[in-house]
Amino acid sequence: MTTKSTDKIKMLSITAMLTALAVAADFFLRIPNIGGFLTYEPKDVIITIGAFIYGPVIGLIMALVTCLIEMVTVSSTGFIGLLMNFLASAMFVGVASVIYYRKKTMPRAIIGLGSGAAAMIAVMLLWNYIMTPIYMGAPREMVVALMLPLLLPFNAIKAGLNAALVLFLYKPVVTALRKSKLIPTRESNDSANKKGNTVIVAVVSALAVATMILVLLIFAKII
Repeated sequence: MTTKSTDKIKMLSITAMLTALAVAADFFLRIPNIGGFLTYEPKDVIITIGAFIYGPVIGLIMALVTCLIEMVTVSSTGFIGLLMNFLASAMFVGVASVIYYRKKTMPRAIIGLGSGAAAMIAVMLLWNYIMTPIYMGAPREMVVALMLPLLLPFNAIKAGLNAALVLFLYKPVVTALRKSKLIPTRESNDSANKKGNTVIVAVVSALAVATMILVLLIFAKII
């Protein structure tokens, strides 16, 4: 077996292990019914660690798989819950890992996590405005009234806590994996960086377009 094949098998194994841990965190560490309909779970911490190691594309795949498993197991919110969970994870994990993966330094990790947190907060406020009335059958005025007392602080605390946990756990996890020779001492390549950047730009652009279209439809009172 070639070195390249061995490295690929190791990558798949570590990715599968981290995804399983993210699912376990979703199952056993979740705090439901915050404010009546919000849930905190630390799955994004583990997914971000995977994305920091292997890049944004792997991070998005881990996020999607974890959210799909959540939808068919512990979640009762169906497709809307899947959409909202994946949007939150994709923004936090994707933005943070694109910034960090290009040059792996502590300052870039902090900038990346801060940017990912800000992106997640902004996107989730918009999408709560769009989707919560559809899901709960409530007027949009009620959602607007919940923005400052509930939705903004919840998303800010969730993003801030996840960012802090990533900073605390990433180095010990990577050190242990390197000592076990499961990941290279220095794992990175330019093609992976470019591919990851392209995917995240495409995801963010599609999300921005979809958000603008939905907001315009709301103001036009079509939905």
